[in-house]
Amino acid sequence: QVQLVESGGGLVQAGGSLRLSCARSGRTFITYIMGWFLQAPGKEREFVAAITRDGGYTYSADSVKGRFTISRDNAKNMVYLQMNSLKHEDTAVYYCAGGPTGATVISDEYNSWGQGTRSTVSS
Repeated sequence: QVQLVESGGGLVQAGGSLRLSCARSGRTFITYIMGWFLQAPGKEREFVAAITRDGGYTYSADSVKGRFTISRDNAKNMVYLQMNSLKHEDTAVYYCAGGPTGATVISDEYNSWGQGTRSTVSS
C-alpha cells in the first residue's frame, strides 16, 4: 500500500506560479511511474505529466508543455509539479498518482492516488 499526500495548491492570478508537492509513504518500491492528473469542475480527470522512477524520462500533456515541469526526489520520497504561466483554464483539483512500469497517460493504469489539492487561477 502506498500513501500519497498532495500539498501546495491555492489561489493565484493568471500568469503566476504554483508548486505542488506529493509526499509518498508506505510500500513506495511498488510505484515506478509517478504522475499528476487534474480534474476541472464538471469534467473528466485528465493527464498532466509523469516521470519515471529514476527521473530520467518525463512526459506531459500538450496543454502544459513549456509551462509545467514534473520532478522527483526519491531520497525524500517526494514528487513535484512546478506550474508556471498559469491560465484560468488550469483551475482544477490536482491529483498525484503512482503506477507500475509502463503506466502512461491513462488514469486506470495508476494504482495509488492522493486526495487531491485544489488550484484556482483567477483571470
